[in-house]
Formats: sequence, C-alpha cells, structure tokens
Amino acid sequence: MYTIEKETIYEQIIKKSVFITQLFPVESIDEINEILRVVRKTHYEATHNCYAYIIGDNGEYFKASDDGEPSQTAGVVIYEVLKKNNLTNVLCIVTRYYGGIKLGAGGLIRAYGSSATGVLKEAIITEIIPEVNILIVTDYQHVDMVINAMNQYTIIDKIFLEKINLKYTIPEADFQEVESHLINITKNNIKIEVL
Repeated sequence: MYTIEKETIYEQIIKKSVFITQLFPVESIDEINEILRVVRKTHYEATHNCYAYIIGDNGEYFKASDDGEPSQTAGVVIYEVLKKNNLTNVLCIVTRYYGGIKLGAGGLIRAYGSSATGVLKEAIITEIIPEVNILIVTDYQHVDMVINAMNQYTIIDKIFLEKINLKYTIPEADFQEVESHLINITKNNIKIEVL
C-alpha cells in the first residue's frame, strides 16, 4: 500500500467549469470530517465538493460522495483512481465551480477522473512499510552487541533493570531475520517479543 507525504492541490478548467482537487494524508474519520468541513466552508460558493477517501492498513474503510452530481459520476470515479493506485490514508476532494456548460455523465466522469489523476501526478507518494514494536531483554554483557546489531532501527526506550529492556520499531518484514541474528550473537541469551 501507498500513501502521500503532504497535502497536494491540482486545478484544471474544463468547458468553463473550474475543478480544484485537494489530496490530503489522513489517519481517521474525525480528521476527514474536519477537513471536509473546512473545505466546504472555504469553497462555500462552489457547486459541488465531491470526494472519496480510503483509510486503514489494507484500505478497508472507504467512502465516496457525488455531492449532488449525477449518481456514479464523481465520488466513485475519484475512489477508483485512489484504489487503482493502491493508496490508503488519503482523502481526495474535487471542488467544482460550475461554468455554465453541462458536461453530461461521460464528461463528468472524465472530468472527475482526470482531476483525481492530475493531483496524484503532483503528489509525493510513499510506500507504507508495516512496522512492529519489539521488546528485547538481555544481560548487560550482551547489550553492546545487541545495540550495534540494531543500530539501523529506531530505538524507542532503554530500561536498565536486572536485565536490559530495549524497545525498537522495525519493519515487520525484518522481524524473523533480526530475531535469528540476535539469538545467534547472544548464543540464545536473549528474549524477544512483539509488543
């Protein structure tokens, strides 16, 4: 799955109608609702604020809105562009200021589709790498080896008790390799668990 780094805006004019497309990175429904509220307030004179969003680790939560455009000509079109690009945790809003020339269903589908595609071409897209937090418990005699072996990962916490507790964030795909390596270098004098 992929997401975007930051808010991105794209604008185009089709037969005198202005289409302003905004793409937002989002994490929750509450955040989406707040962005929608702000965009509607900012563009209160716009004819339509059509949108689609996808959130969740596997893109399992989504919604599309035609906001008064003929059914299936806007929101679902935007959604399909996001889905086809394997995106999640994104909200795409296409604001339309009607220019006086009707586009028809086919024209609307092309306009909203090209608006969503256009903003994606401008966006900085990044791959989402699933991560896990792990706890490593080891003796003081092995701590330097463990810390050196883990230097490419983000350390969250170090707790010095009877044994040393180290918490790290690592890519989920690296877990088995990391676990094997740490067991090997400490001669199995280590405890590793996913938090």
